[in-house]
Amino acid sequence: MRLGETPSQTVGPYLTIGLAWDEGAYVVPEDTAGAVWISGTVYDGAGDTVSDALIETWQGPDVHWTRGVPGGGFAGFGRCPTDGGGRYRILTRLPEPVDGQAPHLDVSVFARGLLDRVVTRVYFPDHELANGGDPVLASVSDERRRTLLARQTPDGYAFDIRLQGADETVFFDV
Repeated sequence: MRLGETPSQTVGPYLTIGLAWDEGAYVVPEDTAGAVWISGTVYDGAGDTVSDALIETWQGPDVHWTRGVPGGGFAGFGRCPTDGGGRYRILTRLPEPVDGQAPHLDVSVFARGLLDRVVTRVYFPDHELANGGDPVLASVSDERRRTLLARQTPDGYAFDIRLQGADETVFFDV
């Protein structure tokens, strides 16, 4: 039997077919010194969790560590599908400042109903001085800026993503 073609209108709900891999959520190995979990929940415009989204994180080079890239390069990339409750978790190290910008993670979200991925950033509350001088964060209105700040947790940071509605996460045109 031949299945019909995947609709081209959205990027989901077909994200579990070949896009995730077992180590995708591990930017660094679990025993890495300074490793932290970035975790959160993805919500749709009605406030319901999105159980079939895919979260990707990217971060700039870190002179203190690499992840098995030939030639000693840097692979600060993680990918994690959300679970049945819309939750994701990615293990990484805190990024360093890059090009005059505060430490941050770039985040792409793929989910049903989106015509293309949406892109946001995660900033960290313990870098208040650097955050104050970040040109991208400064371009966001004061009342919306908080949607880009992670919250500290016992094992790292929480960053919920709201695709629409009240408290919608700030997304950037890239």
